[in-house]
This record gives sequence, C-alpha cells and structure tokens, in this order.
Amino acid sequence: MSKSSENSNSKKVVIVGGGIAGLSAAYDLSRAGVETILFEKKPRLGGVIETQSWEDCVFDTGPDSFISQKPEALALIKELGLGDEVIGSNDHQRTTYILKKGRLVALPEGVMMIVPSKVMPMVKSPLLSWATKIRMGFELLRRPNGASPDRSVAEFVVDHFGQETLDYLAEPLLSGVYGGDPAKLSIASVLPRFLDMEKKYGSLGRAVMSAPKPPSSGGSLFRSMKSGMTTVVNALSKFAHVRHEQVDAVEPFAAGRYRVRAGGEWMEASDVIIAAPAWSAAALVGKMDAALAAKLGEIDYSSSLTLSLVYRNSEFDGKRAGFGFLVPAKERERVAAATFVGTKFPHRTPDDKIVLRLFLGGAGDEAILSESDESVVRVAREELRRILGVTAAPVHQIISRWPRSMAQYTVGHAGRISEIKERLAKLPGLYLAGNAYEGIGIPDCVRMGRAAAKAIVAS
Repeated sequence: MSKSSENSNSKKVVIVGGGIAGLSAAYDLSRAGVETILFEKKPRLGGVIETQSWEDCVFDTGPDSFISQKPEALALIKELGLGDEVIGSNDHQRTTYILKKGRLVALPEGVMMIVPSKVMPMVKSPLLSWATKIRMGFELLRRPNGASPDRSVAEFVVDHFGQETLDYLAEPLLSGVYGGDPAKLSIASVLPRFLDMEKKYGSLGRAVMSAPKPPSSGGSLFRSMKSGMTTVVNALSKFAHVRHEQVDAVEPFAAGRYRVRAGGEWMEASDVIIAAPAWSAAALVGKMDAALAAKLGEIDYSSSLTLSLVYRNSEFDGKRAGFGFLVPAKERERVAAATFVGTKFPHRTPDDKIVLRLFLGGAGDEAILSESDESVVRVAREELRRILGVTAAPVHQIISRWPRSMAQYTVGHAGRISEIKERLAKLPGLYLAGNAYEGIGIPDCVRMGRAAAKAIVAS
C-alpha cells in the first residue's frame, strides 16, 4: 500500500535492522517524537546479542560484554535506568593463557595486544623465545620514519617484533575479536593507536612505556549485565515500533524522500537508517548508487560459532585456567578460544556448575558452522581433553551459529569508508550504522546508531 498521501514534509524514519545499532537509533528518535518503524526480518531483536539460560546459568551466546574504556554503551545503559544491573569482570583473576607447544602459558602482565609495557614480566615469560625478547629490546631504539601506507597487521607486527610475536600474541588476540586473518586485516583500521605511536615515536615499546599512566577509573575492563546482554535489547525494544519483515528495496522518492518495500508493500520515509550488515546494505542501495553498493560489497565478513558446555563442579576434572585460553593458528585444530564464564563473571553461574564458552570458526574454518551439533561437541570435547585434561561429560550444551557476522577491516578499509561517506553525502536522508564501518564493538554500534538519529533530528 502506498503512503504517498501522507504529509510529505513530516518526519518518518525507517530503520532496517534490529541489532544494537538500529535499536539505539530507534531509542533516540522515539524520545525526540519522530515517527519511526524498525524492520527486523528475524523473529527476535538484538542481532548477535542473544542471552539464554538454564538452571541458573546465564549464557550470552554472542558478545558477553563491552569494553568500559569506550563510554557509549554504559552511558546508554544508565539512561535506560539499568545502571544497577551492570556488573564488572572479576579482574583480580583476569589471567589469560596462550597455548604453545601443547602447554598453556600465561599472557605476561602488562602486554597491550602486541606491545609489552613492562620489561620483567616479558623477560621471565616462557611465551616468547630469547631471540624475540632481544628483538623487542632493539625495537626500543627505532626512530620515526615518516608516514607509511596502510598495511596488514601481520606486516606491521613482524616489522616491529618478529614472526613469533605475530604467531603467539597478535594472531590469537585478534582472532578472539575479529575472527580474522592478520595477513589481511588493516593496521590503520584495527590498531590505529599503534600506527600513531609508530609515526610519532618509531618504537612502540618506547611509546607505551613512556606514556603517562591513565588515572584508574576503579572499574573493570569488561562490563556486562547481571541477566545477560539481552537485558539492554529488551529495554531498548520498548521504544521501537517493530515489524518483523524483510525489507526488499529502498528507493529515492519525490522531494528528497525515500520509499521502502517490505512485506510486499511500499512505505514512504523522510530518512532511512540501514543498520544491517554491509553485504545486506549493498543489496538495498544498488539501484540508487551502484558505486556505493560496490564499496559496501568489498567489506568482508567472517563466520563464527559459540559453544557453551555446562559441567557439574564436582565432576570437572580438568585444569582451571583463569579467564580462559587462546589457541594460536599455529597450534589450532578447531577451537580458537575458551572462556571460564564463572571466573570472568561470577554472577553467571551457580557454585555447583562450571560453564566453558568455546569459540570456533572464523577465517579459515567457517565450515564448522555446517557441521552437526554432535560433531561440534565431539570436536570440542576432544580438544578440551587435550588442552585442559577434561574427561568429564557436560550436562548441558548450547550452540549458536553466526554466519557472516564479524566484519573484517581488511587493508584499505579506511579508504573504502571514506568513499562510502562521499557517496552517502549525495543521498541525504540515508544513513548507515553497524559493525562494518568504524568499530565492531557494542559501544561503537551504539555510537553510530545514535549519531544517525541525532543527525536526523537536527535536520
């Protein structure tokens, strides 16, 4: 049914996508009194944010937390009146292990992704060889060498600290965030802070060690919600007029407006926010701007799978390993990482149970998503037996598959985003938000969704 008879000067916003970015936009637009309809093709809201429960155990099957250093998520949560629901990670037990030659080795204290900020913990650690440690020492002598073109994370890390640092620090740590390949990921978009350090100091180690220590906020590095991250989704959904239908087309309409087709009907809109994956956005904008669609289509994605295994505490016979462990690609069979949920967030599991959350898939092993649940559990149990010595059988399991969900900021990403912004400037009233553009975390998606809403209200 056409809506062209409506007042063409009124604000009416269509949001495509019911993840945290779309919901954040709908929240601000609703409070500003702007008529908004949010379309989400799946039967639930939240995108990759999903919480399940079983016998007092809380399972976040997608992201389980957000980084407190980025303020946007916590600010929104407090606005929603959920501040008392926020919990912090159990940081006094925040030890992460790296698997090397079949043995779990603690990540040295003070390592900032790839850069040691403290000398002695790295010197004493068996994670890296003496040859690599000596190379790290010589890295302190590097001087600035001017601006350099975007290059891969792998090239950057090897240039500064050598192959072993890439294999046993950068790759496993980035795999847990992006599920990507460091040989393809862009240093300028994934680790821009380190690129800035290189330009200013030359040496990353000297830059980190000489930087003034930020004042302690007294809070945890990771924050979450007592009842799971879906708590935020449920609160935001109260501000959204939701239709669970797929949007098939977005087209320009008269007087700078747009029309959107969903459920076989056309609807007029003054503004459209596409808060869906870039590959989905590309399909929607193709008829409006083929060049924009092409650039969106260049943004790659990886797929992942999470498996939560519940054990009775009294039966668990494996090693307890802090927050969990990471498996470098050089050591990896199928499991990329595992988290002891109750150690990281004590509120999530009762004392009589242990929950291990495992990550599989990512770049190079996306085929795992096509395997049966039985096959996935069998693979995971065998690897846990090898790594932790666990022979006990789990009493419950939850598997969640996330196809094409993790945006990959590959080399040249910043240039692509710049071109996308230039194309968007020629389509006033059309906005993009989500993890494909300028940050993949929950705070980043909140920021982009709210920025789109703010621009619409201001216009």
